[in-house]
Amino acid sequence: MKEKDPKIPKWKNKLHEIIYEADTPAGKFFDVALLIVILLSIVLVMLESVATYSLKYFWSFYIAEWIITIIFTIEYILRIIAIRKPRKYIFSFFGIVDLLSTIPTYIAFVFGGHNLLFAVRALRLLRVFRILKITRYIGESNKLMDALKNSKAKILVFLFAVFIICIIVGTVMHLVEGEAGGFDNIPISIYWSIVTLTTVGFGDIHPITPLGRFIASALMIMGYGIIAVPTGIVSAEYSNAFKKNIPTNTQVCPHCHETKHLNGAEFCHNCGKKLNVD
Repeated sequence: MKEKDPKIPKWKNKLHEIIYEADTPAGKFFDVALLIVILLSIVLVMLESVATYSLKYFWSFYIAEWIITIIFTIEYILRIIAIRKPRKYIFSFFGIVDLLSTIPTYIAFVFGGHNLLFAVRALRLLRVFRILKITRYIGESNKLMDALKNSKAKILVFLFAVFIICIIVGTVMHLVEGEAGGFDNIPISIYWSIVTLTTVGFGDIHPITPLGRFIASALMIMGYGIIAVPTGIVSAEYSNAFKKNIPTNTQVCPHCHETKHLNGAEFCHNCGKKLNVD
């Protein structure tokens, strides 16, 4: 048994291990239990939006929501207590998500009972952010996020090229069709080109001339090829992520909240402080 960091109490190390790690039995149990509560809360939000259920089971939903809110509040507080620098968690992505998932019930309670303002009622829908808490427990989501980040520049260049195509085609269609076909101005024509290129096809505007229909047909065929491009870019980066896969664990540094430590690592690769390892 290696010594723990003397600056961190033993109970705090244990709490950190349970809440932030998933490689221990206690950590796995905590994660699974929290996942069940998250999914239950999402189901309650969905059922509550159904008018008949909301009226019939109002108090059941109300009590269940307060129980879930209290559980998430305790979890949020414990996460702050367990880490050496709470600001790292509070202002992190998951810290903000956890806060947004908890506060709507308290805000609704403070600002009214049965006569809630519409804005407050809408704010309660922020409880759906709890679904984002699930990504913390899905390891593959990290690879997907890395793939999206690595392909960001390529996708932005691609979208810029698509936008240029839409401007050119929209301008041409405005000249070809004119007001008779509903292409009253260039912005509306660009809107039509975006709808057509993405193969959505609302049908509120459509060409009536032979040349306009030919351009529309070419744009639709081009749309099928364009849709596949960003998928291919992300897929290639996702594949590279697997090729460069380095074995990591769920260790979270109790000092700086850094993640993705190598298996067997005893010290944080970011701050150099000792990890909670036995």
